[in-house]
Amino acid sequence: MIKEILSDAERRMIKSAESVATEFTRIRTGRATTALLDHIMVDYYGSAVPIAQAATVSVADARTLQIQAWEKGMIPTIEKAIMESDLGLNPVTAGEVIRIPLPALTEERRIEMTKRVRHEGENGKVAIRNIRRDALGDMRELVKAKEIGEDEEKRAESKIQTLTDLFVGRIDSLVSDKEAEVMEV
Repeated sequence: MIKEILSDAERRMIKSAESVATEFTRIRTGRATTALLDHIMVDYYGSAVPIAQAATVSVADARTLQIQAWEKGMIPTIEKAIMESDLGLNPVTAGEVIRIPLPALTEERRIEMTKRVRHEGENGKVAIRNIRRDALGDMRELVKAKEIGEDEEKRAESKIQTLTDLFVGRIDSLVSDKEAEVMEV
């Protein structure tokens, strides 16, 4: 029972840390990356799909993304979706290719981005702490049901806290790495 609770908590904490890392790929740093457009949805024959399912997205150079629509009729739809996104990007169409130049980030925008990074990191840490709370609650249930003793509960609580500290540390590391990347000129 204890092993199941610990492995479940660890699995959920891994997912939370991965979720934070995925969220960080969506935060613009001034460097071109295809992950920047992953969350943008386009209307493809009546269905909302990610851009990657309607076109080929690639990095043309350090500050330019390039999109090659699979169908010429999709170009205006893709352009509109990018312009309406929260990224503040202005696509430029050249025939069948959409180029997205990434403007250099201003100091003010960089500071705003670091605040967003910290916010996302804090959300991840809250999720980790909620998982710890759930696991500790499960342990208390086992003690109440007299399935485990208090000594076993204390050892398990210690292991859960160690896991929590490990994953909170990982998220802190992700936050500091992303902040450094955002502030890099």
